[in-house]
Amino acid sequence: MNKHKLFVASCLSIATASMVFAIRGEVAGPLSQAFHITNEQMGLVFSPAFWAFTIAIFISGNLVDIVGMRRLHILSAAGFIVGVALIVLAPHPTEPVVSLFDHAGTTLLYAGFFMLGLSHGLVEGVINPLMASLYPDEKTRRITSVHAWWPAGLIIGGLLAVVMSNLGIGWELKLSLILVPAVTYLVMALSVSYPKTERVTSNVSTASMWKEAARPLFLLLLVCMCMTAAIEMGPDQWFPRVMGELVPQLSPEHGSGVLFLVYTGGLMFVLRMWGSNVTHKSPVVTMIVSSFLSAIGLYWLGALDSGTSAIVALTAATLFGVGKTFLWPTMIGITAEQFPRGGALLLSLMGGTGLLSVAIVLPIMGARMDQYGPGAALQMVAALGAILTVIFTGLWLYFRSRGGYRAVAITEEGITRHKVA
Repeated sequence: MNKHKLFVASCLSIATASMVFAIRGEVAGPLSQAFHITNEQMGLVFSPAFWAFTIAIFISGNLVDIVGMRRLHILSAAGFIVGVALIVLAPHPTEPVVSLFDHAGTTLLYAGFFMLGLSHGLVEGVINPLMASLYPDEKTRRITSVHAWWPAGLIIGGLLAVVMSNLGIGWELKLSLILVPAVTYLVMALSVSYPKTERVTSNVSTASMWKEAARPLFLLLLVCMCMTAAIEMGPDQWFPRVMGELVPQLSPEHGSGVLFLVYTGGLMFVLRMWGSNVTHKSPVVTMIVSSFLSAIGLYWLGALDSGTSAIVALTAATLFGVGKTFLWPTMIGITAEQFPRGGALLLSLMGGTGLLSVAIVLPIMGARMDQYGPGAALQMVAALGAILTVIFTGLWLYFRSRGGYRAVAITEEGITRHKVA
């Protein structure tokens, strides 16, 4: 078993999933024209990015111990390849369709994006328990490092797609960029053996695993995950428009949306890749600081107006970018450290719940923008950061009263706790 190779394959797989997110926005317009579909129908085509992901991650959480992480990882890569092929090879209707399923081409288009969403869920369902199994003594650090490749994929996919657009290259080739990392990690997954999950090697029963999901601390963390995911991913979907409206001198025509996402994505990549030791030493304190910075940064961004300078806007963006960096991976890491008996199931529940919350918060943000403007939408999400700051401060006091935060380890005799911070 080659730990380094498995780590690299995991990084490539999460980068593949994020490239789908980045490139999808760039090809939306050309796809609508090519398939003669409305914006509403295009939204329906993209919808599996959320619910197919949730289905896949929940399924993988239950199957990963039975089927094995290797098979599911291979299946995710195959899903990306098949998904791209279905979209690129789908025949184009010659006129608008009433329903997506009235024409074979639009049906295949929908099926292709469904496969991409499904594959993303499988990736998330595999790499988190894989990191926990490979590095039982540094779960949060390794999970954070591998998730650094989410912003890396956004940057790479987004910039390449923009360059290709400026060169007049068609949407088919843009979408095909996804095949490069997908095929690469498929070959790597086929050539290396995978470990069994920590739960299986520790002989924890399925019944015991499910009992972990009912523990009060886990349920509280699920609620927190809804808010952390909404803070990290919700605003990203709206920033190209929001920055153009709040700061006209950074209008979309000048690339503010792309530059903003590239900038914050770059911050996330650097901090997750080389600052993951911070989360390992003190996960709960990391969540307190991250929640607070996210709240301040988002509230400040929401207060920008036409007279705001680019420097002030980037300063606010920096606070938000640093704040949101560790939210998702640290939540997954805390789950892995506190509930090792819950195995892949609890990790999948945490990830699936997070993305479901994004699907819920996006239309809420849109309605807020329509009614009160883009700034109000950002400040609404900023309130979640304030709530999380209070909750995690309470959790820090709770762990401190018990002698400090301790990562739980399963032993043959039962459970032992190792103090982290």
